[in-house]
Amino acid sequence: METGSRISGFYQRTMEERRGELARRTGLDAAEVAALTGGLSQEIADKMIENVVGLYALPLAVGLNVRINDNDVIVPMVVEEPSVVAAMSNAARMVREGGGFRGEADPPITTAQIQLWDVKDGAAAKAKITASAEELLAAANAAFPDIVKFGGGAREIESFDRGEGLFVVHLHVDCRDAMGANMVNTMAESISSRVAEIAGGRPGLRILTNLAERRCVRVRCAAPAEMLATPELSGAEVRDRIVEASIFAERDPYRATTHNKGIMNGIDPVVIATGNDWRAVEAGAHAYAARSGVYRPLATWRANASGALEGKIELPMALGIVGGTIRVHPGAKAALKLVGVKTASELAMVAAAAGLASNLAALRALATEGIQRGHMALHARSVAATAGAVGAEVAAVADVIVAARSITLEAAKDALKKLRG
Repeated sequence: METGSRISGFYQRTMEERRGELARRTGLDAAEVAALTGGLSQEIADKMIENVVGLYALPLAVGLNVRINDNDVIVPMVVEEPSVVAAMSNAARMVREGGGFRGEADPPITTAQIQLWDVKDGAAAKAKITASAEELLAAANAAFPDIVKFGGGAREIESFDRGEGLFVVHLHVDCRDAMGANMVNTMAESISSRVAEIAGGRPGLRILTNLAERRCVRVRCAAPAEMLATPELSGAEVRDRIVEASIFAERDPYRATTHNKGIMNGIDPVVIATGNDWRAVEAGAHAYAARSGVYRPLATWRANASGALEGKIELPMALGIVGGTIRVHPGAKAALKLVGVKTASELAMVAAAAGLASNLAALRALATEGIQRGHMALHARSVAATAGAVGAEVAAVADVIVAARSITLEAAKDALKKLRG
């Protein structure tokens, strides 16, 4: 079986040829390849959520050239925005020349909060909760014994006096390869009454926090300066401009917001493709970016001692490869087999690497020709299709309107009319 994520000319092949290539490289069988073409029946959809009336499809693509911890990875991505997949893949190719991405992840700890009201003595309550930690952890594990069999389970109890009678207990749970929301919520609910009794308060909310700061992923990379060069600018010039753009985001929350949006352009598609909760990941990422009290970038860039552009990213990433949507969505199952990860932590590193590559691509474009030229060139295909182009006409019309620098519906209609004689 062929392996590797460096596939020359992949975008030039037909969709059927691309799927065949993926099957050869990842071992997808015929049913799994078929799941990539839709993956979800109306019957399954009707059991996933309520009030279903149909299906809403988004493109499923693959990001290429990604190498993490010396392993090649083909990255499944579900996204509607043109240029995201191409830009990520191109940046990953640059990073590949510098040795690829290096990643690490914290243990898969998800945290539930138990809110208490009317706690009169916060210090005393904190001491009592600490003294009762062993009892509470045992009770939490008894509520979800299956996770203990797999080496996970409740690990730690923390408590916080938030003032004016509000007291919060954190239950930290090792969820292994699950995202863990249902698990930790079940555990929190099971011990909330006992927690209230010990602390001398009235129980309130019992639910996980999506600020999974104990479940962070960190990825770094180095792109050789020469890989960043454009026809107009040397690699060193582009590198230095990217560093300046990073500093801009580090000092300005308005820029940091859009900087991080570009990161999520790479992360969200991976999370969606693999059946995970992208809203939870987004919420945790942005809360983490603001944890200092000022909103800051999740990724930063500098020139290293050898002259390469070095980037690093850190953010919470609570993902799962078992349970939830993954159990019932054939497309999510196929995407997980395609990416080839064995643990949720490995999937988190893949998503973070895609985010870091997307950030690099965006900063390189912004620091050189501007973001619109490349983006609109890829957008031209959508405009051509909207104008009525079909088959080979799409690329032909797109080429015409890009060359004319008039990527509009009217220009596309005019080009299509001329093409058809």
